[in-house]
Amino acid sequence: MKYAGMIKQSLVDYPGEIAAVLFTRGCNLRCPFCHNPDLLVKPKILVKPIDIEEVVEFLLARRSFLDGVVISGGEPTLNEDLPVDIARMKSLGCLIKLDTNGTNTTMLEKLLRNNMLDYVAMDIKAPLEYKKYLQACGKLSSEDFFNIRSSVHLLMSTPVNLEFRTTVVPALHTAEDIVAIARHVEGCDIYTLQQFNPRVTLEPGYARVVPYSKEEMQDIADKCAVYVKEVRVVNI
Repeated sequence: MKYAGMIKQSLVDYPGEIAAVLFTRGCNLRCPFCHNPDLLVKPKILVKPIDIEEVVEFLLARRSFLDGVVISGGEPTLNEDLPVDIARMKSLGCLIKLDTNGTNTTMLEKLLRNNMLDYVAMDIKAPLEYKKYLQACGKLSSEDFFNIRSSVHLLMSTPVNLEFRTTVVPALHTAEDIVAIARHVEGCDIYTLQQFNPRVTLEPGYARVVPYSKEEMQDIADKCAVYVKEVRVVNI
C-alpha cells in the first residue's frame, strides 16, 4: 500500500522505543480539530507517496538503530493491505504500534488475533454517546459508532500494550465529559489527554478556540486518575 509520509526517527510516538512513523491517507471521520487535514483532503502540496518496498528498504538500512514502526494517519485500518505490510515489517524484527480511531473492529481483531500488534493507541473523541461523538467527529455512521464501542471493549480484554487518548477541545469537551470517558475505560493502563492545538485544524474556525491551560488540563487529569491506572498529559 502507499503511505502519505514518514518520520524517519521519533522518540515520542512509541513510548520507550525509537521508531519510524508512517502516515496513511484517508479517514472516515472529519473531526473539526484534526491536526493532519492534508491526510483527509487534497493536500496543498503534492508529495510523492511512499510504497512498502521503500519502507522495507529503509527499515533494513536502519535495522540496528530503530526498535519499531508507528502506523498512524488518517485511519490506517481503512487499508485492506495493512496486515500484509505489517507482516513484512514484523519479519524484520520491528515492534508495531497502531494509532486508530477504532471504527474498524474487524481489522483490529484480526491484527490482534494474529499477534501483529505490540502497542495500540486508540483515540476516543468524546463520551461514548452518539450525539456527542457525532459533534466531535464531524461525521459518524451508526455502524462506525457501534464499532468504536466494540473496539474499546475488545482492547480492554486483550493483553496488548494499550493507550486510550483524547484531544481535549474546549469547544467540544467539558471536564465532566473527559471524566466520563475515563469512567468508561476504567482500569485501563494509560489514558492520555492531549491539549488541543489551534495552529492547524480541519475547520478554520477552530483556530480561534483557546486551549485549556496547563493547569486546567492537570486538574482534569487529576479527576480522571480515580478511574485509570495512569493519566498522561501532553501539552503543546
